[in-house]
Amino acid sequence: MTAHSFSPGTAGVSLSRLAQREAGAIERLPIIDAFGRQVTYLRISVTDACNLRCVYCMPAGTVDWLPRNELLTYEEIARVAQVAANHGVNKFRITGGEPLARSGLPDLIRRIYRIPGIRDVALTTNGTLLARHALALKEAGLSRVNVSLDSLIPERYSAITGGGRLDNLWEGIDAAIRAGLSPVKVNVVVLKGVNEGEVSEMAALSLNRKIEVRFIEYMPLGESNGCSRVASGFEHVPSSETKARIEAKLGVLAHIDHDSTFAGPAQRWKLPDSEGSIGFISAMSSPFCGSCNRLRLTAQGEIRSCLLNGGQVSIKALLRGDGGEHRIYEALQSAAMMRPREHQPWTRIADGQMHMIGG
Repeated sequence: MTAHSFSPGTAGVSLSRLAQREAGAIERLPIIDAFGRQVTYLRISVTDACNLRCVYCMPAGTVDWLPRNELLTYEEIARVAQVAANHGVNKFRITGGEPLARSGLPDLIRRIYRIPGIRDVALTTNGTLLARHALALKEAGLSRVNVSLDSLIPERYSAITGGGRLDNLWEGIDAAIRAGLSPVKVNVVVLKGVNEGEVSEMAALSLNRKIEVRFIEYMPLGESNGCSRVASGFEHVPSSETKARIEAKLGVLAHIDHDSTFAGPAQRWKLPDSEGSIGFISAMSSPFCGSCNRLRLTAQGEIRSCLLNGGQVSIKALLRGDGGEHRIYEALQSAAMMRPREHQPWTRIADGQMHMIGG
């Protein structure tokens, strides 16, 4: 992964005319990559810290969290969100680490929600802290949540998450549903030999609940960074196998029309007479790079072009200096131009731990 400190003139389009315009008169140019894909979605990590230690996300051993002064402030994050929205980004997702591990998160949600033109503000969380915050998040303007659930067996869930309690997670899911954070999406990372035998039971959660259970192909990110538990042998299970296992027990799934606002990259299906739905995210067996519309802002102030590979632009100094809107836009556009046409095979994914990137 190549990291760059941002300087004017590095963007992939000519933007010098923007610097010459008066404040408030900046042309609202879209953010477009080298392959013509427009960026309309920004994922924002607010912290690298987490209260769990999921085996596919966190490295083994002690983790030194970033000092608070190295994290972007909520004011700085909101500033980037405002500029991104001015240039066509209308969907935001807050991630971590565990975003609810950082205090005052509803304040950031409120700042982003109030930006004109925003269609959707969502949150990805492990769910264990959600029960105490769900209502405040909804009142601040949060649209919906994605919650991680990798096993229905308490002991297995605890082993996968490094000590998490399943009852805390269910309290969070129920609180989100009551608060109206809909649709609640339940994310399942399918691990061969670990939880693949539970996928039918997990899919059945959608029968009587208005939730979407999404099965995600495991991506072996970080193997070369010493994440020993990942390197020890986890393998992804193709979505086709997961779907076949579900249909063998629960019946044929009916396909649902794609909604890019709420479905993202998931292919959505439904069990007969179910209240909820089922999704499959197949980044390994069927990459969806051709329709990718996102950039990522990390907690330490890097605009990352791709989850898996590409490049990134550091804008922390810019945000803490005198950079105006045109320079923030240039940084976003520069990162967009680093996006690959398609991410490389997993054996070439070289750096970054998932908790540092924001998923």
